[in-house]
Amino acid sequence: MDKKKISAITDKLFHTKYEQLGEHEKKVVRFLAESNHISRNVAHDYSQQLTFGQRMADKVASFGGSWTFIAIFAFILVAWIGLNSFVLFQAAKPFDPYPYILLNLFLSMLAAVQAPIILMSQNRQAATDRLSAEHDYEVNLKAELEISVLHEKVDQLREKQWLELIAMQQDQLQLLSQVIAELKNNK
Repeated sequence: MDKKKISAITDKLFHTKYEQLGEHEKKVVRFLAESNHISRNVAHDYSQQLTFGQRMADKVASFGGSWTFIAIFAFILVAWIGLNSFVLFQAAKPFDPYPYILLNLFLSMLAAVQAPIILMSQNRQAATDRLSAEHDYEVNLKAELEISVLHEKVDQLREKQWLELIAMQQDQLQLLSQVIAELKNNK
């Protein structure tokens, strides 16, 4: 890595020393100095690092928050209540009569297991969002710096064109003054 180039970039664009920059800014400067691309799929990179348990927690949370789960859950509740209230009550003694204490136990166990799994999944999603936000900051910073460099180059080109135009105009004025002098001499 060219230290002079990095130093020039940090001095020119950040108006500070490289050592005083934050970690993200240093990373962007390195990518800028090496003319490398900084964009990548952060969510994909993060998902490649997940353990089996983490992937399962995400799938359970995804299923637990779906309409399919709600429909199956509602069907099971209605079937349980119908079975214990009407079918088994008339034929024999129901295994979970009203107020459905066994059903309440199962629902409590489901909630006790499902809640931490959903929280684990949400925590991982928050971590992915933080990584994505940090990456977006780096990409935006690099884009801003690249635009700043381009503005400077355009300004230099414009200044060079102005100098060339002024030189051409001075040459034209000189030629005009020579033509006027020749015309005066010819009269």
